[in-house]
Amino acid sequence: KGFNKMSVRDAWHRLMGPAISKYTKTVELNNDILYITLESAPLREELSYGKEKIVNLLNEEMGKTLIRKIVLR
Repeated sequence: KGFNKMSVRDAWHRLMGPAISKYTKTVELNNDILYITLESAPLREELSYGKEKIVNLLNEEMGKTLIRKIVLR
């Protein structure tokens, strides 16, 4: 379980790239919900439109379905 949390955090930073990683404060996996805390409101708004795509990308990167929902805060 702890390994999955670390792996998801690493996958987030790898897939989102340095531009988005720079504004990411926390990445927390709790059950099957991924909580992302961002420092930029405009970025949060922009990412909210692609939540489903982000979920699919992260699950594909992990090789299994760990995330069902993303909460941007």
